[in-house]
Amino acid sequence: MIDSEDLATLVRAYNPNADFEKIIAAYNYGREMHESQFRHSGEPYFTHPVAVAALLTEQRLDDASIITALLHDTLEDTRSTYAELVDRFGLEVAELVNGVTNLTNLQLSSHETKQAENFRKLFMAMSKDMRVILVKLADRLHNMRTIRHMRPEKQAKKARETMEIYAPLAGRMGMQSMREELEDLAFRVLNPEGRSSIMRRFVTLQRETGDVMRKITADIEKELENKGIEATVYGRAKKPYSIWRKMQAKEQAFSRLSDIYGFRVIPGTEDECYAVLGAVHQRWRAVPGRFKDFISQPKSNGYRSIHTTVSGRDGKRVEIQIRTRQMHEVAESGVAAHWSYKDGVKEENPFAVDPAEWIKSLTDRIEEGDDHSEFLEHVKMEMYTDQVFCFTPKGEVVKLPKGATPLDYAYAIHTRIGDSCVGAKVDGLRVPLWTRLRNGQSVEIITADGQRPQATWIDIVSTGRAKAAIRRSLREEDRARFIKLGRELARQGFEHVGKRVTDKALKTAAKQLDLGDGETLLARLGSAEVTTRDVIAVLYPDLKGFEGEEVAADRAVLGLEPGQHVERGACCQPVPGERIVGITHRGKGVVVHAIDCDNLTELEDEKTRWVDLHWQPGRHAAVHQVTLNLTIGNDPGVLGRICTLIGEQRANISNLDFVDRKPDFYRLLISVDVRDVEHLHRITTVLEADSDVAELSRHKDTMHAS
Repeated sequence: MIDSEDLATLVRAYNPNADFEKIIAAYNYGREMHESQFRHSGEPYFTHPVAVAALLTEQRLDDASIITALLHDTLEDTRSTYAELVDRFGLEVAELVNGVTNLTNLQLSSHETKQAENFRKLFMAMSKDMRVILVKLADRLHNMRTIRHMRPEKQAKKARETMEIYAPLAGRMGMQSMREELEDLAFRVLNPEGRSSIMRRFVTLQRETGDVMRKITADIEKELENKGIEATVYGRAKKPYSIWRKMQAKEQAFSRLSDIYGFRVIPGTEDECYAVLGAVHQRWRAVPGRFKDFISQPKSNGYRSIHTTVSGRDGKRVEIQIRTRQMHEVAESGVAAHWSYKDGVKEENPFAVDPAEWIKSLTDRIEEGDDHSEFLEHVKMEMYTDQVFCFTPKGEVVKLPKGATPLDYAYAIHTRIGDSCVGAKVDGLRVPLWTRLRNGQSVEIITADGQRPQATWIDIVSTGRAKAAIRRSLREEDRARFIKLGRELARQGFEHVGKRVTDKALKTAAKQLDLGDGETLLARLGSAEVTTRDVIAVLYPDLKGFEGEEVAADRAVLGLEPGQHVERGACCQPVPGERIVGITHRGKGVVVHAIDCDNLTELEDEKTRWVDLHWQPGRHAAVHQVTLNLTIGNDPGVLGRICTLIGEQRANISNLDFVDRKPDFYRLLISVDVRDVEHLHRITTVLEADSDVAELSRHKDTMHAS
């Protein structure tokens, strides 16, 4: 463990004007707070905060960040208090330490709904002060470097969280070196054999080819010298995880991968970057499709560099990145470069992104919504996807994730443009809306008054912003219709259990289901996102008999042995009045099937399991759920009328599930509670008579085999 003076020396190297007295005071305070604590390795616990602080000195961060690193575990793991931190080190440090503590308590890899909410908190913390994330990333990096001392199951959990959350976040912030190391450390835990295999092949390759990096570096340096260009050239082998990912993506063996080495050329000026590019392309053949200019089109996190791949020595592919020293510092530190100090002064790097602007660019597209999974989907799209750059007809640049379509482009311009989109031209040619856009293409959107988003657009777009806008528009358009339908479904469901629908009951249920208000609940009922069973269950949890078919099930049929358990087959959902047969199951009793159930054909050779059963008149359950498969016209009022027709036959709708929504029709499954086959026949007769019912059939679930 480095001592306080050594840490001060690391800070002094880039910031001689730092408050060393305060840094040393924080060092001593942190050591005192953690005095009796030890890590899994047996080392004093305080070695960890010191190592985190040392990592942040590599990024040349300010005093507050270094002090926060030293104290980042004091609030959670020691007797230290927020008030004491304010008193000793000031409000800024106390807030940062508290922010890191809050992040530590987030379980980012937990259940989806909770994960979405924790992501919200993560971005809120980032928006308050980005340094909280910088300390947390350094904390995670040191923990991953020393992870071998943890229990195997804890290692696996931390490694997955690192691979899924922290490494992509570091990458999105432009901190490429940290991202690569985090990925590789997690890879070492999650797939040690795969990583060892890559390392062994590296050793073999170096033994066969010699020092390839030194040779290629010399080739590039010689060519630049011939052109009179002064630049520094670095060569490096790619990280094992990077190679493994490329092998998986390209489905290639290690021996067939040619670009496993990367080279960086650092000239003095931006003009010289392009001179280097010209010299490289004149000397070696460029590989088509492997050129990107992030200097003229920088990434949102400030990253600037020219990327090209050429066929170098012995025809091997060589990836070359070209950028100035200041661009390189941002490429290595990303958003953290905003806080970097040099010679005691906050460095004014013209390429460093203002963190406030960067976090705004990240969260602008994470719009407000009440759908947790929608939010999570949006966050992951923003964090994990590469970008493509397209142009408006006026030459302005629009940044989109890889795989985006003209519809994504339209919504990136403005929600109004997206909503009214009827077509698109790419490079002057009309293309389908599902076309995947590529770098450098010019896109023109064709709009029309009166056009509204279609439900099928959800499957076309890739960006969270577009998906959220389309879903919101569809919800608003259908809201009034769904509220009316939901009210009818609620009325039927409540009457079925002898209750009456009131505004107070709906409001209470909405609050319990975290849906805001009663109208939102009704809309969700009408759109089949919530069922009446859900509503009644939260209002009347002790109510019995709602699942009516379970009442007196063992007395519903004749032919059973005393005490033998029986249940209806989910595959065919038999009802009284239909010819039935039972199939015995070890440990399950008897499952009742309709005699024409398709699943019975698989059991024809097992007649010893068959039991002759009959419905017992007047003794079966009051209701039996049957699922109907309907295709109906997608016109205003049709779905409401269908539900009314079912209600008029005194049947309760227990569930609605939309299977397919198209501009001209809906296909849906409606679960109806019926008394017997005659009751079911009356319902199907009135439905088939409706002109907007295109198809109607009894749903048979062949997946539930017996």
